[in-house]
Amino acid sequence: MSPAWTLALHGGAGTIPREAMTDSARAAHLEALHAALEAGAAVLRGGGAAEEAVVAAVLVLEDCPLFNAGHGSTLTAAGTVEMDAALMLSDGRAGAVTGVRRLRNPILAARAVLRAGGPVLLAGEGADSFGEAEGLATAPPGYFETPHRRAQLLAARRAGAMALDHDGARMGTVGAVARDRAGRLAAATSTGGMTNKPPGRVGDSPILGAGTWADSTVAVSCTGTGEAFLRVAAAHEVSARMRHAGQPLDVAAGQVIRREVPAAGGRGGLIAVDARGNAALPFGTEGMYRGVARAGAAPWAAIHA
Repeated sequence: MSPAWTLALHGGAGTIPREAMTDSARAAHLEALHAALEAGAAVLRGGGAAEEAVVAAVLVLEDCPLFNAGHGSTLTAAGTVEMDAALMLSDGRAGAVTGVRRLRNPILAARAVLRAGGPVLLAGEGADSFGEAEGLATAPPGYFETPHRRAQLLAARRAGAMALDHDGARMGTVGAVARDRAGRLAAATSTGGMTNKPPGRVGDSPILGAGTWADSTVAVSCTGTGEAFLRVAAAHEVSARMRHAGQPLDVAAGQVIRREVPAAGGRGGLIAVDARGNAALPFGTEGMYRGVARAGAAPWAAIHA
């Protein structure tokens, strides 16, 4: 058993422009990122599993109104919340939910689906009901919405378009990837999606291979224009490039974000950790809320390039 462990996380690619971000906003985001890093690192530091570490990190970000997941999710064109989440492990087990409206922490629903060992992806009312039957906490619609999200929806309606959360906004999809001391890998992603999206729209986050992926080679969580990540199976493409083309992690991840996703009409970023504990966090936007913690080193978090 190797003593090495690594955790990486993101809070969305695309940020407030550097010149427009206040010191207090920067401090609040960095504080939240460090809190999530510590939650996941505490698991790994104690010899816990990568699965538990990524869930612990994502839970912190879902409960924080500064990010587009759980509390603080974006609103659909109908003014409702529809949240997605996925969890995948290097042994092939996975669980995901899409269109969740009542469950306080969608990542816990994804984990419950994984552990149930039946369907891999549950949608809408079925996902909410499954989570409730599993004893997961629920919340009223008002819990998930924030004043910023309501204002963002109104602006998108005036523009007559579906808006990426990352376009001039201050929050985004969240995710975490980890390698634990036993060499196990895990990836978790959670999101509220895109502002003013049509009800029922599903992005890449809950789709295995598109926004979330883990195998024995690498664990990946993506953020950005979901449709583009779906078209190129972005998360799986990182693994494919490593396994079939022999590319190192940083090259594989960088080419997916800087070539494949833009060619499909999108932009964004991803985080990835490989079987050796190496981390890559490429992005093709002005910034990406991100951080890394690893054995024997001080954790770090950053926002802009």
